[in-house]
Amino acid sequence: MHRRPEIEVQLAAVRERIRAAGGDPERIAVVAVTKGRPLEDCRAALEVGLTRLGENRVAEALPKLEALPAAEWHLVGHLQSNKARDAAGRFALIHSVDSLRLAEAIARRAPEQVVLLQVNTSREPQKQGLAPEAVLEALRAARSLLPVRGLMCMAAAVGDPAPAFAELRRLRDQCEQALGIALPILSMGMTQDYEAAVRAGSTMLRLGRVLFDR
Repeated sequence: MHRRPEIEVQLAAVRERIRAAGGDPERIAVVAVTKGRPLEDCRAALEVGLTRLGENRVAEALPKLEALPAAEWHLVGHLQSNKARDAAGRFALIHSVDSLRLAEAIARRAPEQVVLLQVNTSREPQKQGLAPEAVLEALRAARSLLPVRGLMCMAAAVGDPAPAFAELRRLRDQCEQALGIALPILSMGMTQDYEAAVRAGSTMLRLGRVLFDR
């Protein structure tokens, strides 16, 4: 009894809003963030084609990974270095590598683990993430340890999210040019600001409430 037909309706509405913001819903990946959600919601997401599921905490995620191995699981929340051994090699993508120390801890356990570097583009002191001016050197070092596929950020909780997203896009382009590499993933945009992220060039959205809340 895990059928949730409203998720299909809400996903259709999200795709329409992506299109209205100038994005292509077929090319922008949606990670359905299932933190705090029961397995029934995870299964319902899979049923409507939301195969990428995101969790914030490793301890909550691991039982879900075991129950639903067909999903492509992403870790989107903060990961402490001392928890890296529990996460490394278990997720299709870790979005939140915010220090070289964490990259090293992951690489010791699973050097094949695909990651993104998290950048504090809103420059809020309470937020995790690399300082924008440190990204290029951090990327240069992290790439010698792990497959780095792009960058992630969170916009400020209040105010215009567009500058933080534009900064991540600029940093990605700068790093690609400086290092001669491809960084295809820009993970930016959540329920409250995903349309602004689409306009800034997001390739991956992390959406929870807009998909699951009735």
